[in-house]
Amino acid sequence: MRVMVKSLDPDIQLLAALADPTRMEILRELAGQPEVCACDFTSCCTVSQPTVSHHLKVLRDAGAVTSERRGNWVFYRLAPNLKDRLGAIAQGLAPGNGLIQVSGLRGRAARTRPTPVPAPSASA
Repeated sequence: MRVMVKSLDPDIQLLAALADPTRMEILRELAGQPEVCACDFTSCCTVSQPTVSHHLKVLRDAGAVTSERRGNWVFYRLAPNLKDRLGAIAQGLAPGNGLIQVSGLRGRAARTRPTPVPAPSASA
């Protein structure tokens, strides 16, 4: 039996939260409006209200959304720093940052490491 360990890395938590289709639907709904009441997400998502609440909690825990309670209602909006966080993650994956680079090919064979430059020979 394999035990899944939750990463403490906030970037991994954010990307894991974004990797779910329902959570992406929620984010797309939020991107088009300043804020959305939790009760209104069932119209954009094909899941029940308890499931929407779970997805909103995952997004909130990952820092992708913020929430504000007003009486019995909870309103959600995209986190103000979400775009910057995603940009920083993407920038960290750009060529030249010491990470494995992927060529235009697909699959395992496409992964390459930068070719080291040979040291100058002693006879030169």
